[in-house]
Amino acid sequence: MTDASVTTATTTNIAHASVVAGEAAHFGKLAAQWWDPNGSSAMLHRLNPVRLRYLRAAIDRHWDLDDRSFTPLTGKSALDMGCGAGLLAEPLARMGARVTAVDAAAENVAVARLHAEGRGLSIDYRAGGVEAVAGETFDLVCSMEVVEHVSDPRAFVAGLAAAVAPGGLLVMSTPNRTWWSRIALVEAAERLGQIPRGTHDWDKFLTPDELSAMVADAGFDVIDTTGLSLGASGFVLGGSTALDYLVTAVRAD
Repeated sequence: MTDASVTTATTTNIAHASVVAGEAAHFGKLAAQWWDPNGSSAMLHRLNPVRLRYLRAAIDRHWDLDDRSFTPLTGKSALDMGCGAGLLAEPLARMGARVTAVDAAAENVAVARLHAEGRGLSIDYRAGGVEAVAGETFDLVCSMEVVEHVSDPRAFVAGLAAAVAPGGLLVMSTPNRTWWSRIALVEAAERLGQIPRGTHDWDKFLTPDELSAMVADAGFDVIDTTGLSLGASGFVLGGSTALDYLVTAVRAD
């Protein structure tokens, strides 16, 4: 995919209250390399299979599904909020879901549409923030590594919760605000070029307790918190939440 094709497909970024213009611009500049496993999003490519493994387990557990099925989300709708260029949205579609995917950077949405079309996937891509799905609900709502980039995390989480249909599932991931995440994600990864400079603002990271409180305020219960850490061979689930973590939540009784 060339830069020209991305530019041609790009539309003006939509102003929504949850979107931080500088964040959208930062990630929009990375759009052309999003699907390059060796490019600026290389760490996301390494992270994505681990996130998918967690997500698949949460889906199977919540709906009591056969974990051998290739299409566990058949008949269900899914929202990927903060989708980038579709690294998670495309697997959700392959799992059978009717996928809506939203990103603050229109450049990312343009790349995502072209990539999905080239693989015969039908995904409803939209540019904007959580406001882009106001009034709509989905069986599964995902937002991975996004809440730390929005203008008002509490309002953002409330918007995600409002988008979850009755009986649905909310899954999020985000870096923890610890000394280890500061060293690993900001001081090391960005300085060494593993993550583009300016990607993270450590002060905006949320602890599991802080995120759980926001989820509770939105009328949901966190039913699982799992650490996402770096092992000898890459990212692994379980163990410490000091670097990053995933949460699963359902509507409170």
